[in-house]
Amino acid sequence: MKNSITAAEARKLIDTYLTTETLRFHSRETEVIMRALARHFDEDEESWGLTGLLHDLDMDAVGGDPARHGFETIEILKREGYDMPELFEAILSHTESLGGGRPARSTQLHYALAAAENITGLITAYVLVRPDKTIAGAKAASVTKKLKDKSFAASVSREYINDIEKTGLERSAFIAMAIDAMTGIKDEIHM
Repeated sequence: MKNSITAAEARKLIDTYLTTETLRFHSRETEVIMRALARHFDEDEESWGLTGLLHDLDMDAVGGDPARHGFETIEILKREGYDMPELFEAILSHTESLGGGRPARSTQLHYALAAAENITGLITAYVLVRPDKTIAGAKAASVTKKLKDKSFAASVSREYINDIEKTGLERSAFIAMAIDAMTGIKDEIHM
């Protein structure tokens, strides 16, 4: 069993297991936000980024069965020969609200992953309602205003986004960081 994964290996897994284009974009967006957070916190950028990339690896496989989400990602990774307890725990903790024996978020990595993967949905929804439908020029204050509107992108967990503050990072700085990270790959994700 391998206790680490390369970027090339992770991308190959994404190509194999995620066939839905929006899920691939979401995974990539989460990756770049996690890389930005790792730089901010002086953590291992590669490890954090690949955790973000792989966090929803099972979404096409589990379909409409959220009870399997997270657990199936770990099973996929194990079948592929990986044993990475820290990554496995982070993946499970980002689904903590689904219950079923998932660990509660408790580390900086856990809070960062849950916030990063949720902010992508809010920013994407915000971009789609902008007249030009682009992320270029998006402002953190405008996204924060949408965050406060619970009916906007209702499936996005405001709790998980707000909990970024448990890492010591202010929410407004996190949102600005996420916008910058997603802007950096706008041509790649058609935003």
